[in-house]
Amino acid sequence: MQAIYEWQLSGREPGLITSQFLADHDVLQADPDYFRELSHEVPARVAAIDAVLAPFLDRPAEQVDPVERAILRLGGYELMQHPDLTSRIVINEAVELAKVFGAEQGHRFINGVLDQLARAVRPLEFIARS
Repeated sequence: MQAIYEWQLSGREPGLITSQFLADHDVLQADPDYFRELSHEVPARVAAIDAVLAPFLDRPAEQVDPVERAILRLGGYELMQHPDLTSRIVINEAVELAKVFGAEQGHRFINGVLDQLARAVRPLEFIARS
């Protein structure tokens, strides 16, 4: 999320940001291959991710708080590209990120948007839960 946030604000090339994070930050707990994928693919697919998120936002994506926008883009990518991760896992991780890095009630916004997106892009997952 922090690498995506930095990309949004700086516009730097994602590969440079990824390399810097891997060299300078404690990402030992993270899967470096998955980190590389997310930090490259979210920026590469940002228009498609924003288009899928748009119906569930109450304002244009560019007007969403930058931290929350980074979390939504990350969660949106995972919901669309990683069916191996259940929507509950994706949403829970996004909510936890929002609680740590976002605005005071940002986690509620993140939960609502990603829950609606998950129901739209993964309807079978929700039917199976019923």
